[in-house]
Amino acid sequence: MNDMDFTDKTALIVGGSSGIGNGVAQNFRARGADVHVWGTRKSASDYSAADGSDLEGLTYSCVDVSKFDQIDAAKPTFESLDILVLCQGLVRYGKAEFERAGWDEVMNVNLNSVMDCSRKFHPMLKESAGSLIIMSSVVAFRSSMGNPAYVASKAGAAALTATLGEAWARDGIRVNGIAPGYVETKLTAVTSENEKRHDMMVKSIPLRRSGTPSEIAGAALFLASPLASYVVGQTLVVDGGMILS
Repeated sequence: MNDMDFTDKTALIVGGSSGIGNGVAQNFRARGADVHVWGTRKSASDYSAADGSDLEGLTYSCVDVSKFDQIDAAKPTFESLDILVLCQGLVRYGKAEFERAGWDEVMNVNLNSVMDCSRKFHPMLKESAGSLIIMSSVVAFRSSMGNPAYVASKAGAAALTATLGEAWARDGIRVNGIAPGYVETKLTAVTSENEKRHDMMVKSIPLRRSGTPSEIAGAALFLASPLASYVVGQTLVVDGGMILS
């Protein structure tokens, strides 16, 4: 038996239209899963490779999780759910997160919508004894001076992972998380597109390179697989060693 074979499993990747979430979605699809993704644009055709998007073979739905009524109203495009990966994420630069509007915007996407999505699909995950994976960040465990809302939301996501892990284990749901380090996506373009900042970031990583969405997806595959059947409430750091220094 191949423990990384997800044939006959259904996965929903929230934020799976681009970046890390898209890498997670395509890696589950490559291993046999029926994969559904939520994104904010009207249709799948509104995304392109330039966005870091590959929606081939995925079932796409437009659900803007920053609008909680859309989460409530969303009609699942599947009858059962085995794997839920919450990859939605937002960051605001230029000290915007120090202001109430910027703070609220980031917290609503990165933390409040995570709980809303978890709550919405709890019954389906309980029915399937499924896996819930919450995407956090290495900044959950260290400072990022210009982004208080992003840091607080990701620390909150890690704490939520532990709490839901304990609370929902009795329902047969395994809740775990992933804390990626530096991965070049739209979210990190402020660094990746600035040669000096990019080089400084890479020098802070023991492996001396950025990660890829597929490498983060590897952790998600593990956490959703039988290989992690006794792993509950943990946030797995996948950062090339960045957090060590």
